[in-house]
Amino acid sequence: MFRRAARAVKGRSFLHVIKLVSPFVTVVLLQATIAGFSLEVMSSVRAYVAGEAMWSRSQKNAVYFLNRYLHSGESSQFAQYQTSLAVPIGDEFARWALERDPVDIESARIGFLQGGNHPDDVPGLIWLFRHFNRVSFLQEAIREWAATDPMLLELSVFGEVIRSELEKGPVQDRDRLQFLSSRLSELNAQFTVHAKRFSTVLSEGSRAIKVTLTCINIVTAATLILLLIWHTRRLVLQRQAFEDALHAEKERLAWQASHDWLTGLSNRRAFEARLERELEDVAAGPLGLILLDLDQFKSVNDTSGHLAGDRLLCQVSRLLQQDRRPHDLVARLGGDEFGLILPQCPLSKAADIAERLRRSLELFSFAWDERCFTVTASIGVTCIADRDITLEDAMRRADAACYRAKEKGRNRVQAEGGRPDVVVVPARPREAVVARG
Repeated sequence: MFRRAARAVKGRSFLHVIKLVSPFVTVVLLQATIAGFSLEVMSSVRAYVAGEAMWSRSQKNAVYFLNRYLHSGESSQFAQYQTSLAVPIGDEFARWALERDPVDIESARIGFLQGGNHPDDVPGLIWLFRHFNRVSFLQEAIREWAATDPMLLELSVFGEVIRSELEKGPVQDRDRLQFLSSRLSELNAQFTVHAKRFSTVLSEGSRAIKVTLTCINIVTAATLILLLIWHTRRLVLQRQAFEDALHAEKERLAWQASHDWLTGLSNRRAFEARLERELEDVAAGPLGLILLDLDQFKSVNDTSGHLAGDRLLCQVSRLLQQDRRPHDLVARLGGDEFGLILPQCPLSKAADIAERLRRSLELFSFAWDERCFTVTASIGVTCIADRDITLEDAMRRADAACYRAKEKGRNRVQAEGGRPDVVVVPARPREAVVARG
């Protein structure tokens, strides 16, 4: 059973850790995905820029070698023309394969390889065309690319026408030669215009993509930072709340350990701890100690119940705290017994305080269920000026004085100053508890 409980705790701890780190993992994975996506896009755009350079150069070379073949008739020049022309034709073939429905990936790959593109760049070329061909910059670039299709066809036809004419021998007609050469120059100029536009659009698109992806990465990074700050702040606040709750609980437990749950006064434990500290400091002045025991308190419990007795104890505790000095201590020692510690208080003053308390209680009336009870108390007073007096001795002296007050008829103050009957404050005879209808 213990092992199952331990496994359950570990499982909950693991789930809690997963819950804590999951937002960070999500954002980091998102950041990594965006970074990978950015690299893929930029790499594919770079491949198109590199392919455009080869495509443009090969078209120019095809025109150049065909023009040289026109004037020289050398078959090697025609072979170089064919080799150069195969590059833009391969790119054109790849574009057609990608524009089909469905897309012919394999034909596109063969076409791009014929176009002289690096094999590692081909997947990126196909991916960018398939997924971004409706993006404005790539759409415009493809439009410029497609505009050269008629020129490639014308250049290819021109090559076949020139080869067929040269198979009969060199072209002797100067006007014919001039016409063919001029047309090749016009084709070259047209190729150049579209190639420049293609390159310009790709460059502008590349810069725009770079800025966009950079902004996205910055926003994602900022989101991660803000999430980290928010999560850290939440953890700090949770920890602070936990520490505050723990501190409050410690204070509550400490208060409960040192206070009476019913009256809120200090309990016997706190009373004795305070008394022990004050006994060590009696050199600063005599220490007054009062023990007070309610007379006939059991009668209230017996006639009206314990709830009435509890209410009486609460009211008496408030009465005892009236007019106390800040450094005096009032405690409930148990049952109907109370104690007061009066630092720097001589015996005569402590006896006066005790008598005022006795009189206040005597004049105090406790009502419960349409019945009214009078309350009196037997009070013992002692004064300690000797530092060698122990806690037990001090309590014994005060308790003896309180007991003597009860023996002499209750509702009185008995002062004990190391000798019995130093001060006795008599009270007029009165019943401890009187029931009124």
